[in-house]
Amino acid sequence: MALSTSSNFAKPDDAFRAIVEAHHGLNDEQSADLDAALVLILANHIGDLDVLKEAIALAAQRMLGASQQQQQQQQQSQQ
Repeated sequence: MALSTSSNFAKPDDAFRAIVEAHHGLNDEQSADLDAALVLILANHIGDLDVLKEAIALAAQRMLGASQQQQQQQQQSQQ
């Protein structure tokens, strides 16, 4: 199975909203715990180590890219 990065939801906004709403009323630690539990549940549902590793690499790449972009914006605003 290959990693799919396209939306498989008929209503992707509703899926995103459900994730966001699950965090309402939680503190930062509880929110992080919820995210970790959700990741483990979905990873188990996928059940494919190669796909999981590919998803981890993609998430890390996107996170680093976003962090670098944020740093560039901060540097530009300080000039």
